[in-house]
Amino acid sequence: MGSVQHRFQAFLEQPGWLGDLLASLEAKTGVQRYYLATGSITALGLYLMFGYAASLLCNLIGFVYPAYASIKAIESSTKEDDTTWLTYWVVYGLFSVAEFFSDTFLYWFSFYYVGKSLFLVWCMAPVSWNGSQVLYRHLIRPWFLRHHQTVDSVLSELGGRAAAASREASKEAVKRTLQTMD
Repeated sequence: MGSVQHRFQAFLEQPGWLGDLLASLEAKTGVQRYYLATGSITALGLYLMFGYAASLLCNLIGFVYPAYASIKAIESSTKEDDTTWLTYWVVYGLFSVAEFFSDTFLYWFSFYYVGKSLFLVWCMAPVSWNGSQVLYRHLIRPWFLRHHQTVDSVLSELGGRAAAASREASKEAVKRTLQTMD
Protein backbone atom coordinates (compact mmCIF):
# COMPACT_ATOMS: atom_id res chain seq x y z
CA MET A 1 0.00 0.00 0.00
CA GLY A 2 2.92 2.31 0.72
CA SER A 3 3.94 2.15 -2.92
CA VAL A 4 0.58 3.48 -4.11
CA GLN A 5 0.68 6.21 -1.48
CA HIS A 6 4.21 7.25 -2.52
CA ARG A 7 3.23 7.32 -6.20
CA PHE A 8 0.16 9.41 -5.37
CA GLN A 9 2.32 11.78 -3.30
CA ALA A 10 4.83 12.05 -6.18
CA PHE A 11 1.97 12.76 -8.59
CA LEU A 12 0.75 15.59 -6.36
CA GLU A 13 4.26 17.07 -6.24
CA GLN A 14 4.65 17.25 -10.04
CA PRO A 15 4.70 20.71 -11.60
CA GLY A 16 1.62 21.70 -13.54
CA TRP A 17 -1.76 23.19 -12.83
CA LEU A 18 -2.68 20.60 -10.17
CA GLY A 19 0.67 20.77 -8.40
CA ASP A 20 0.62 24.58 -8.52
CA LEU A 21 -2.93 24.73 -7.16
CA LEU A 22 -2.12 22.32 -4.35
CA ALA A 23 1.10 24.21 -3.53
CA SER A 24 -0.87 27.46 -3.31
CA LEU A 25 -3.54 25.89 -1.10
CA GLU A 26 -0.88 24.24 1.04
CA ALA A 27 0.86 27.58 1.56
CA LYS A 28 -2.39 29.37 2.45
CA THR A 29 -3.87 26.71 4.73
CA GLY A 30 -0.80 25.00 6.17
CA VAL A 31 -2.40 21.61 5.33
CA GLN A 32 -0.21 19.17 3.40
CA ARG A 33 -1.23 18.70 -0.24
CA TYR A 34 -1.66 14.95 0.30
CA TYR A 35 -4.40 15.64 2.85
CA LEU A 36 -5.95 18.36 0.69
CA ALA A 37 -6.14 15.95 -2.26
CA THR A 38 -7.41 12.94 -0.31
CA GLY A 39 -9.96 15.14 1.49
CA SER A 40 -11.18 16.55 -1.83
CA ILE A 41 -11.42 13.09 -3.38
CA THR A 42 -13.32 11.82 -0.32
CA ALA A 43 -15.73 14.79 -0.42
CA LEU A 44 -16.26 14.26 -4.16
CA GLY A 45 -16.95 10.56 -3.60
CA LEU A 46 -19.43 11.26 -0.82
CA TYR A 47 -21.18 13.87 -2.93
CA LEU A 48 -21.40 11.42 -5.83
CA MET A 49 -23.04 8.92 -3.48
CA PHE A 50 -25.43 11.23 -1.65
CA GLY A 51 -25.45 14.63 -3.40
CA TYR A 52 -28.44 16.17 -5.12
CA ALA A 53 -26.89 16.72 -8.56
CA ALA A 54 -24.60 13.67 -8.59
CA SER A 55 -25.69 12.75 -12.11
CA LEU A 56 -24.77 16.20 -13.43
CA LEU A 57 -21.41 16.18 -11.64
CA CYS A 58 -20.65 12.71 -12.97
CA ASN A 59 -21.48 13.78 -16.53
CA LEU A 60 -19.33 16.88 -16.15
CA ILE A 61 -16.43 14.69 -15.02
CA GLY A 62 -16.84 12.60 -18.17
CA PHE A 63 -17.28 15.57 -20.50
CA VAL A 64 -15.44 18.76 -19.53
CA TYR A 65 -11.80 17.66 -19.58
CA PRO A 66 -12.22 15.29 -22.57
CA ALA A 67 -13.93 18.05 -24.55
CA TYR A 68 -11.13 20.48 -23.70
CA ALA A 69 -8.44 17.90 -24.57
CA SER A 70 -10.28 17.07 -27.81
CA ILE A 71 -10.27 20.71 -28.89
CA LYS A 72 -6.56 20.90 -28.11
CA ALA A 73 -6.05 17.70 -30.14
CA ILE A 74 -7.93 19.16 -33.11
CA GLU A 75 -5.72 22.25 -32.99
CA SER A 76 -2.46 20.27 -32.69
CA SER A 77 -0.57 18.99 -35.71
CA THR A 78 -0.15 15.41 -34.46
CA LYS A 79 -2.51 12.54 -35.25
CA GLU A 80 -1.84 10.52 -32.09
CA ASP A 81 -3.82 12.78 -29.75
CA ASP A 82 -6.71 12.87 -32.24
CA THR A 83 -6.87 9.07 -32.21
CA THR A 84 -6.72 9.01 -28.41
CA TRP A 85 -9.70 11.31 -28.00
CA LEU A 86 -11.72 9.84 -30.88
CA THR A 87 -11.34 6.47 -29.16
CA TYR A 88 -12.55 8.02 -25.89
CA TRP A 89 -15.63 9.49 -27.56
CA VAL A 90 -16.52 6.19 -29.26
CA VAL A 91 -16.37 4.40 -25.89
CA TYR A 92 -18.21 7.26 -24.17
CA GLY A 93 -20.97 7.14 -26.79
CA LEU A 94 -21.41 3.38 -26.55
CA PHE A 95 -21.41 3.60 -22.76
CA SER A 96 -24.07 6.34 -22.90
CA VAL A 97 -26.30 4.19 -25.12
CA ALA A 98 -25.86 1.16 -22.85
CA GLU A 99 -26.47 3.35 -19.81
CA PHE A 100 -29.77 4.55 -21.27
CA PHE A 101 -31.13 1.01 -20.96
CA SER A 102 -29.62 0.19 -17.56
CA ASP A 103 -29.79 3.58 -15.83
CA THR A 104 -33.35 3.02 -14.58
CA PHE A 105 -32.10 0.20 -12.36
CA LEU A 106 -28.52 1.19 -11.61
CA TYR A 107 -29.00 4.74 -10.36
CA TRP A 108 -30.73 3.33 -7.26
CA PHE A 109 -27.36 2.04 -6.03
CA SER A 110 -25.57 4.67 -3.96
CA PHE A 111 -22.20 3.80 -5.50
CA TYR A 112 -23.46 4.06 -9.08
CA TYR A 113 -22.23 7.58 -9.82
CA VAL A 114 -18.94 6.93 -8.02
CA GLY A 115 -18.43 3.83 -10.16
CA LYS A 116 -19.45 5.64 -13.32
CA SER A 117 -17.09 8.52 -12.53
CA LEU A 118 -14.22 6.11 -11.86
CA PHE A 119 -14.99 4.33 -15.13
CA LEU A 120 -14.93 7.63 -17.06
CA VAL A 121 -11.71 8.74 -15.37
CA TRP A 122 -10.17 5.36 -16.26
CA CYS A 123 -11.29 5.86 -19.88
CA MET A 124 -9.55 9.25 -20.10
CA ALA A 125 -6.49 8.46 -17.96
CA PRO A 126 -3.19 9.34 -19.65
CA VAL A 127 -1.86 5.78 -19.50
CA SER A 128 -1.53 3.11 -22.19
CA TRP A 129 -3.97 0.79 -20.37
CA ASN A 130 -6.75 3.34 -20.04
CA GLY A 131 -10.32 2.17 -20.41
CA SER A 132 -10.91 3.60 -23.86
CA GLN A 133 -7.90 1.83 -25.35
CA VAL A 134 -8.60 -1.47 -23.59
CA LEU A 135 -12.30 -1.55 -24.49
CA TYR A 136 -11.66 -0.44 -28.06
CA ARG A 137 -8.91 -3.01 -28.69
CA HIS A 138 -10.65 -5.95 -27.03
CA LEU A 139 -14.37 -5.36 -27.68
CA ILE A 140 -15.26 -2.60 -30.12
CA ARG A 141 -12.61 -3.11 -32.82
CA PRO A 142 -13.11 -6.90 -33.13
CA TRP A 143 -16.89 -6.40 -33.39
CA PHE A 144 -16.42 -3.63 -35.93
CA LEU A 145 -14.06 -5.70 -38.09
CA ARG A 146 -16.55 -8.60 -38.14
CA HIS A 147 -19.63 -6.51 -38.94
CA HIS A 148 -18.60 -3.28 -40.69
CA GLN A 149 -19.44 -4.52 -44.23
CA THR A 150 -22.97 -5.46 -43.17
CA VAL A 151 -23.45 -2.12 -41.40
CA ASP A 152 -22.06 -0.25 -44.43
CA SER A 153 -24.50 -1.99 -46.80
CA VAL A 154 -27.49 -1.35 -44.50
CA LEU A 155 -26.51 2.33 -44.16
CA SER A 156 -26.06 2.63 -47.92
CA GLU A 157 -29.49 1.12 -48.53
CA LEU A 158 -31.07 3.39 -45.90
CA GLY A 159 -29.33 6.40 -47.47
CA GLY A 160 -30.73 5.48 -50.87
CA ARG A 161 -34.23 5.10 -49.45
CA ALA A 162 -33.97 8.41 -47.59
CA ALA A 163 -32.82 10.19 -50.77
CA ALA A 164 -35.70 8.69 -52.76
CA ALA A 165 -38.22 9.67 -50.08
CA SER A 166 -36.78 13.18 -49.99
CA ARG A 167 -37.08 13.50 -53.78
CA GLU A 168 -40.69 12.31 -53.67
CA ALA A 169 -41.55 14.68 -50.82
CA SER A 170 -39.96 17.59 -52.69
CA LYS A 171 -41.89 16.76 -55.87
CA GLU A 172 -45.14 16.53 -53.89
CA ALA A 173 -44.44 19.86 -52.15
CA VAL A 174 -43.74 21.58 -55.46
CA LYS A 175 -46.87 20.04 -56.98
CA ARG A 176 -49.06 21.24 -54.07
CA THR A 177 -47.50 24.70 -54.16
CA LEU A 178 -48.24 25.01 -57.86
CA GLN A 179 -51.81 23.80 -57.33
CA THR A 180 -52.46 26.42 -54.63
CA MET A 181 -51.10 29.15 -56.91
CA ASP A 182 -53.64 28.29 -59.62
